Amino acid sequence: MKIAVIGSGIMGAGIVGGFLAGGAHVVLLGRSASKCEDAKTRALELAAGLRGGTAIALDLIECAQIDDWDDWQGVDLVIETVTEDLALKQALFAALDARVPAGVPIGSNSSGYPISKIAAGLKTRSRMLGAHYFMPAHIVPLVEVVLGADSDPAVGEKVCAIFRALGKKPVLVKKDIPGFLANRIQHAMMREALALIDSGIASPEDVDLAVRYSFGFRFAAIGPILQKEISGWDTTYNAAREIYPSLSNTASVPRCLAERYAQGKYGMKSGEGFMKWSAEEIKQTRAGYDARLKAAFEILKSG
Repeated sequence: MKIAVIGSGIMGAGIVGGFLAGGAHVVLLGRSASKCEDAKTRALELAAGLRGGTAIALDLIECAQIDDWDDWQGVDLVIETVTEDLALKQALFAALDARVPAGVPIGSNSSGYPISKIAAGLKTRSRMLGAHYFMPAHIVPLVEVVLGADSDPAVGEKVCAIFRALGKKPVLVKKDIPGFLANRIQHAMMREALALIDSGIASPEDVDLAVRYSFGFRFAAIGPILQKEISGWDTTYNAAREIYPSLSNTASVPRCLAERYAQGKYGMKSGEGFMKWSAEEIKQTRAGYDARLKAAFEILKSG
């Protein structure tokens, strides 16, 4: 399996690391040779970590500047993970439309821009689709494969098969809607969580505890639909009749989020969100987060 990944940032390195751990040959393409080399080093470290410290063969990865590389024969999949800028992505896809052989699927890791906009008007847009990862990309198993308005469903199925062969857990999203699949579910929960904080019902810390040690704990074992198959849809129906009318359905950003955004309190990246963060606290929390994700994935794989 040979994959071309365009972009040498955090997501690019994580995506490459996951592919390498899965045994793929990866071509890492970027605008800057030095940034590509830095991303290559990081990707090799991430891949080795996923394989219990086993080093990855260096011949499984090559780096090049995208404008200088044109060896697309034998490539099974192309994924771009450049900066979230619509014009930049559109220009890149226009170039790939002309340069990449028509039988090679091209995916975008964009989390905000629909593939229908990125690939609009391009001759080979039927082989273009979303390929949305979640951070940290080398650990989180899910990849959302999103069909645009003109995407060929058979190409989507082919890309899902590639991801499965390399150890990921793809889902095929059959319509290009805002938030795709997982983020829509996640934001529905986040809206309610922030509404509960705004109304003084619970603290941010207690919201985290409630999610982690109740339904979040169960979701490491099974998803929400199967869980209700176990507990019973009659119970869910009766609870829904009571709870749904009181849930937040606001179309505006919750007050506590809007205030933090206006104050530049973005979380770890700015040193403060709902909580204050020192450099050492950030390092320790991220390390613990990665370790728990890896442990959770081992449990998931057993099922």
